[in-house]
Amino acid sequence: MPKATDFPLLNQIDDPVSLRELSLPELKTLSAELRQFLIRSVSKTGGHLAAGLGTVELTIALHYVYDTPEDRLVWDVGHQSYPHKILTGRRDRMPDLRVKHGLCGFPSRNESEYDAFGVGHSSTSISAALGMALAAARTGSARRAVAIIGDGALAAGMAFEALNHAGDLDANLLVVLNDNDMSISANVGGLSNHLARMLSGRLYSSMREGSKKVLGVMPSVWELARRAEEHVKGMVVPGTLFEELGFNYIGPIDGHDLDTLIKTLENLKHLKGPQFLHVVTTKGKGYPPAEDNPSAYHGVGRFDQGSGDLEQKPGSAPTYTKVFSDWLCDMAKQDPRLVGITPAMCEGSGLMDFSRQFPRRYFDVGIAEQHAVTLAAGMACDGLKPVVAIYSTFLQRAYDQLIHDVALQNLPVLFAIDRAGVVGPDGPTHAGSFDLSYLRAIPNMTIMAPADENECRQMLYTGFQHDGPAAVRYPRGKGPGAAIRQKMTALPLGKGKIVRKGTRIALLVFGAPLADALVAAEQLDASVANMRFIKPLDSALVLELANHHDLLVTIEDNAIMGGAGSAVNECLISQPLSISVLNMGLPDVFMEQASREELLADAGLSSSGIIRHIENFIEVHPLAKRSTVA
Repeated sequence: MPKATDFPLLNQIDDPVSLRELSLPELKTLSAELRQFLIRSVSKTGGHLAAGLGTVELTIALHYVYDTPEDRLVWDVGHQSYPHKILTGRRDRMPDLRVKHGLCGFPSRNESEYDAFGVGHSSTSISAALGMALAAARTGSARRAVAIIGDGALAAGMAFEALNHAGDLDANLLVVLNDNDMSISANVGGLSNHLARMLSGRLYSSMREGSKKVLGVMPSVWELARRAEEHVKGMVVPGTLFEELGFNYIGPIDGHDLDTLIKTLENLKHLKGPQFLHVVTTKGKGYPPAEDNPSAYHGVGRFDQGSGDLEQKPGSAPTYTKVFSDWLCDMAKQDPRLVGITPAMCEGSGLMDFSRQFPRRYFDVGIAEQHAVTLAAGMACDGLKPVVAIYSTFLQRAYDQLIHDVALQNLPVLFAIDRAGVVGPDGPTHAGSFDLSYLRAIPNMTIMAPADENECRQMLYTGFQHDGPAAVRYPRGKGPGAAIRQKMTALPLGKGKIVRKGTRIALLVFGAPLADALVAAEQLDASVANMRFIKPLDSALVLELANHHDLLVTIEDNAIMGGAGSAVNECLISQPLSISVLNMGLPDVFMEQASREELLADAGLSSSGIIRHIENFIEVHPLAKRSTVA
């Protein structure tokens, strides 16, 4: 890891107070050191890199101008917050980023007083910062609130809902748009920087407010003046939309120019009401491999700092995401009705090959999960067969649309749910711990969980052929290495199968934990059922196992509360049976970041954990032989 002597100035910065004692030339030296520290640090740990490299100067300027942590900085998503962590007392903890008991990969209120709001999902910053600004006004505090949002996150409906509300209020809120893809405007340079400083200055602000008062008594004249101002500004800035929403728009300015950033922020800090600062940055700034390919270096594993080569993990077994990717392309060749939809997760969800082979059938809707699901519903209404590729944690954001627009109308939409169960280093904000619970409550839903790669492929085919909403949920990473049959065959709906016969104990396994359950079953001499379907549940198989065993153990990588085990309990309650039941799954807590294997072990879902939990249960609840009920 980086040595203190490599970064002499950065090593002196333990909090923003010491940062504010530096001169402007020293701040520029600090930005260079911070950028190199970040590159070297993430090359050793993995994590989010490109976005943070683009916010180095912006982060320094914000902490230099604002009195943090009293003033609130709210970072959207958190991908761009590593420089913020380093400057707020966590520099020496960066080697433990995203590991068990280490630093969270996103801002967390439990981790630091400088993390004003815990994030992980996109487009929440403006709402949260507005809430803080209103709280400050309510309590008579002079505290300021700043939301820093990326242009991708700005496309989400929630961000515009917050902008619309904020513009109708007089709260002292600053929204900083970190435009790191040049997707709004490339109009950056000396003229626009000078204009931004001028428009954010007190002279312009006082003239503008004075004009409102003088011309306000003459509505037609004021409207003419207002529109004239918009048109003049519109020749050099793209801010008309934000002005219409009620913000005072400033920018775009160069997000790597510390002089302009600091002067503009100092001006804006003293302005009243909602302010909007448009900052253009380069994603991956200062590291050529990340500048050339910011998507690849958005979230990375370990890499060689000199060459930029990403660390290759051993093993030839495909990930579940790759299994889905291959199936999607194969299915699209067979059925022209298939369309693929993703909310800004093309690479992560495995749609890259599909997007290249079938560009006219591929729809990336941006960070807009609600729209993605209702878009799919509309397509399904008129004869298409949509496949929505989405992370489990992000499908939560479209729960109403899932119920109201898809399930209620019983539309044939297939949800390919990636990152189900524990996800590892990304931590609790990205955990897919709840999908079985929140999906199981919805009428018309068919829910499947594959135990291996081939079963994943066949379940995707089964869900696609089903004439109604269906979900296939699969974990992050690789499976047990099962051979994949290219031929696609629909599984019998709602039917599991016994994969091992034993005595007294029966393990009812839903999805990925099957491999560990089979290992445990050898020592326990237990029967094992691969349940496959959470809904419809194979009730006949459950009752058959209950009639021939003394203990049923349900195993799932989902929250125990309301999950697949609860479905088994409901089935058993309806029958005149006396049998012991043990439900195993994820505990009723938000599990912190760690490797997937560590998290499963902590939840007792490793083979040894399964054995231990069952033996402990039997010690407290000895199994008594009972007569079976026909």
